[in-house]
Order: sequence, then structure tokens, then C-alpha cells
Amino acid sequence: MHDAPPPLPDAGREPLSPALKQRHLTMLGLGGVIGAGLFVGSGAGIAVAGPGIVVSYLIAGALAMLIMRMLGEMSAAMPASGAFSVHAERALGRWAGFSVGWLYWFLLVVVLAVEATGAARIAHGWAPGVPQWGWVLLFMVVFTVTNLAAVKNFGEFEFWFAALKVGAIVLFLLLGVLAITGVLPDTDPVGLTHLTGNGGFLPHGWSGVVSGVLAVVFAFGGLEVVTIAAAESDDPARNVARAVRSAVWRILFFYVGSMLVIVTLLPWTAMRPGESPYVAVLDAIGVPAAGQIMNVVVFVALLSALNANLYGSSRMVFSLAERGEAPRGLLAVSGGGVPRRAVLASVAFGFVSVLLNLKWPDSVFLYMLNAVGAVLLFVWALIAVSQLRLRRRIEREAPGTLSLRMWGFPWLTWAALAAMAAVLVLMLLDDGARPQVLWSSGATAAVLAVAGLRELRAGRRAAGEGAGRAGTGGAGTGGDAAESAAHTPYTKGN
Repeated sequence: MHDAPPPLPDAGREPLSPALKQRHLTMLGLGGVIGAGLFVGSGAGIAVAGPGIVVSYLIAGALAMLIMRMLGEMSAAMPASGAFSVHAERALGRWAGFSVGWLYWFLLVVVLAVEATGAARIAHGWAPGVPQWGWVLLFMVVFTVTNLAAVKNFGEFEFWFAALKVGAIVLFLLLGVLAITGVLPDTDPVGLTHLTGNGGFLPHGWSGVVSGVLAVVFAFGGLEVVTIAAAESDDPARNVARAVRSAVWRILFFYVGSMLVIVTLLPWTAMRPGESPYVAVLDAIGVPAAGQIMNVVVFVALLSALNANLYGSSRMVFSLAERGEAPRGLLAVSGGGVPRRAVLASVAFGFVSVLLNLKWPDSVFLYMLNAVGAVLLFVWALIAVSQLRLRRRIEREAPGTLSLRMWGFPWLTWAALAAMAAVLVLMLLDDGARPQVLWSSGATAAVLAVAGLRELRAGRRAAGEGAGRAGTGGAGTGGDAAESAAHTPYTKGN
């Protein structure tokens, strides 16, 4: 149905401003994934897995590392603002690029509402005189203006947001180790008491570890944005490779290290879902106003994620428009290289999501949230399949672009796919997670159906044009060129 795709190096040409520096990408990789899911949501994982949550984070983190290594390999070879949507189109066809791009955009703008509402709830606690919706409006306006101005503004905001979060975790790890060893005032060495007591290291057995994986695996979502942002750096191929290398190992260290400190210092039975285990630890070692300190950190983490999601969603929908998979009007780029209409389109849907979250959090918005609950796994699966298809082609056509290679190819790629399939099966067997899989599958099926209809219409149009040219005595050069442009994935404005 489609002509052969153009040479791989052509994928790197972008009309956006290359204003992001290596330090922006490095901190985006570190900070984009560190959010409320770690600072607050990890309590739910500890409650079901006990000290075995350390193993749960190792397993989930290993899966995320494999996905990022695959994505880093493709993005270093073919940097593009659409990242994995572009890769899926290259590997599997336009239907795949369309599907994964719109699914990821939908995921970001829905989660954006959760982040804006969560940050507004914290701010409302500090200043009750301002209604929650007022805080939401303020945050959305501020970050819309930031993203409309220049990409370097986004980079600076994310750099300092991420620096604060990373600094908070490093300080937490330092204080935790000092408390464990009894160096802090009024503390005694705790030894392994909490790791071996209260049912042992695996109080609920390996089933608890598996439940912990289901509780924490989605906390690693957000790493993908660094490969989207790399297209707007001065040296995309080199910068994305360096950012991916540094981010995945450090994030795994932060996550696993934090969990190890928490379950070593405190009995796991003291953890409660919805309560921050970080606050519990800081309270236990005598840090004054621990709750308010963590509120500030979580507040910053939520705003950072909101900013990153608005950026990522705007670039994804811009890339879709660039390849003819979204309205052409979204292709407008400002003099500073910012896709302003794409930003406004993303924030507009984000506003709708926020209103639904404020008005109907337990009905309409809950259905939307469930519809994206497992989408990240579907996106990751397409990343893995794309890497399987593209690696051989890159080795044939542009081997010099493989500056970052997937470990143990193709075996570890297949292992990651098997792990994702296992997670989906386990979610289906879990009463709490099953609605997310079913609703997300429905949303994915709907997007795939639209993609299939678009392919069918394109095929019929091509067949009609071919018949028309045959009826006039043969295809002219201009007709061939037009058809080729219509089916070339990387034609600008196609």
C-alpha cells in the first residue's frame, strides 16, 4: 500500500528550535520520572509486598531500563519530535505511528489533569482562601505561557524542578543511611530487624512481589519525554544517547535505594496506602515539619510533571500533523521554533480533562483515567516491536548512527515483550487493575479502528488515482510525484 520509506537519515530534519542543552536533557531524564508516584504511591506497593518491594522495583525498573535502551537506540539513530511514534511508523506503517502517537497524546493530556488537580489541592491547603479551581487555572496559564514562549524556557523550568527533586532524594538517602547506621543524634543502628521481622523479607511470598510490580511499574512512565525533547537539542543523536545512559541507572538507584532505606528503617506494617512513606521516615528520624517538607517536594514534582506532559503532548501532536496524521493547522511554528497551535490544542484538551476531574472525578473522569491506565504498556510494547524491526534496517542502511545499542539484541527485546504481556495478564487477574486493562484496550481498539479506516481510504484513493492515470494513457511524472509524497511518512506537512 505504501512506497518504500526514504533513507533513514532524512528522519532527523526538524523545523523546531534546537535550544535544549545537554544539561536540560540529562535533568529531564532524571526528573521526568520522579513524581508523586514515588513519593506517595510507593506506600501502596510497600503495603502489598512488604520489604519485597525492593525486588518489585528492581523488576519494574529493569523493564523500564530495557524500554529506554531500545528507545534510546532508535532515537539516537533517528531523532524526531515524534520519537517512538515516528519509529513505529518507520517499522510497521502509518497505522502504527498514528495509533501510538494519539494514544500517547491522550495519555499525557488526561494525566495532566491529575497532576494539575493534585498540585491545586496542596496549594489550596496552604491558601484556603483561593478555590481549588483558581489554582488549577493559575498553573495551566503559567505553564501554557512557558511552553508558548521558547523551548529553552521549558528546559530551564524542568532543569530546576528536576534538580530540586533529585536533591530531595539524595538528601533523603543520606539521612536514611546515617539513621540506619546510628550516626544521627538520638538514633541507634537498626540492623536487619525490619527486613527479617513481621513475616520476613517476603511476608506475602512472591505473589506479594508480583502485586508490588503492578503497583509500581507505571511510576516509571515519563522517561519517554527525554527522547521527544532530544529532537530540539543542538546535537540530538549524541545528546539522547548520553541522557538515556545516565538517566536509567541513576533513576533505578534512586528508586531502589529509597525503598531499601524505607523498609530498613521502619516496619513495613506501618505503611498505609495513600500516605507517603517518605514522611513516615522523616518523622521517625526527627526531621521537623516532615509533612510540610514532603508536601513542597510533591508539589514541585506535580508541577514538573505537568510542564513535561504539556511539552510532550504538544510535540507529539505536532509530529502527527507533520506526517499527515493530525490537522495541518497544527503545523504552524513561531519565529522561535515553537509549535504554538500544537501547544494550545494540547492545553485546551488538558483544560477539559481538569474540568471533568473537578466536576465528575468518580464518574466521567474516572472512565477517562481507566482508559489510559494500561496505555503505557501498549506504547512500550510498540516501542519494542519497532526496535525489533528497525535494528536490522539501521544496520544495513546507516550503521554509523548506532551510537547506542540495545543490550542482548534480540533476546532482551523479546524478554521485555514477554514481561509486558505477563503484566497485562496479571492486571486482568487483579480485580482492582482489570477495569484499566479493559478500558485501555477499548480505547486502543478505537484508535486502531480509526487508523484502519484511514488506511482503507488511502488505499482506495490511490487505486482511484491509478485508474484515472491509466484511463488517460499512463501516469505522468507529476502524478507519480504527488502519490509518492502522499505516502512518504516524513514529508513535511503531509
